[in-house]
Amino acid sequence: SMYYAFGGIDAYVIADLPNNTAAAALALAVNQAGGAAVNTVVLMTVAEVDEAAKQSIAYKPPGG
Repeated sequence: SMYYAFGGIDAYVIADLPNNTAAAALALAVNQAGGAAVNTVVLMTVAEVDEAAKQSIAYKPPGG
């Protein structure tokens, strides 16, 4: 889907692509064509965030 907007960004495109690699390929192709600038944002489902919250990560902050 595509939406027009007021402000610094004129349009938003929401695309359901098979994976992040496909999203990167699309962004690269659009940027290389020079007709538009592309910024990508990966959206996560509630189920994906729930799954991430269950994972144990060994992280120590700097100095910690």
